[in-house]
Amino acid sequence: MYRLLATLVLAASAPLVARAAYGSGNFADGCLTARRLVERGVRMVQVYNGGWDTHAQNGEKHRSLAAGVDRPIAALLRDLKRTGLLDETIVLWSGEFGRTPTTESGAGGEGRDHNHLGFTVWMAGGGIKGGMTFGNTDDFGFAAVENRMHVHDLHATILHLMGLDHERLTYRYSGRDFRLTDVHGHVIREILA
Repeated sequence: MYRLLATLVLAASAPLVARAAYGSGNFADGCLTARRLVERGVRMVQVYNGGWDTHAQNGEKHRSLAAGVDRPIAALLRDLKRTGLLDETIVLWSGEFGRTPTTESGAGGEGRDHNHLGFTVWMAGGGIKGGMTFGNTDDFGFAAVENRMHVHDLHATILHLMGLDHERLTYRYSGRDFRLTDVHGHVIREILA
C-alpha cells in the first residue's frame, strides 16, 4: 500500500513539474503533448505556432513570439535528450519562407516582407549532426549563396533518416516521373551524424 501510494503521489506530481518546465500557452501545450506522443511511439507530430507573418511591428511581434517558443522548445529538446528519445527523433523547426533583411514602412510601422531566397531551418536529433551550420547567405542576408538547399533536398534527407529511399517512391504519370521530393531532391549527407 505504501509503495503504491508513493507511486501515485509521484505520478500525480510529474505533470506539474513538466508543466512548469514547458511554461504556459498553446505552443507550450503543443510541445508537451508532442513529447508525450513521441514517448508512446507516434511517428510524426506537428506543433504549429502561427503569427510570424508580420508586415507591421515586426521587431515587437517577433520578440514576443520568440519569448513564447524559447522555453517550450528548450524543454522539449531537454526531455527528449534526457529520455534518450532525441537519438531517434528528428526535431525540425521551419516556416514556409524567410523574411527579408530589410524593413518596409507603412501605416502599421516597420515590417519585413516574405523572402524565399534565403531563410533558416534548424534540425536536432534523429541522425542530424549537432553544433554545425550548413550554408550561408550573401553579406546582406538576402539570398543563399553557399550550400543552397532546396525543400526537396530537405524532404529527401528527412525521408532517408526515417529509413525511406525517396527515389523508390517515384511513379510515372502522363509521361513524367513524380515523387515526394520531385525528381530533383537529394539527401544532404553533410548534415548527417
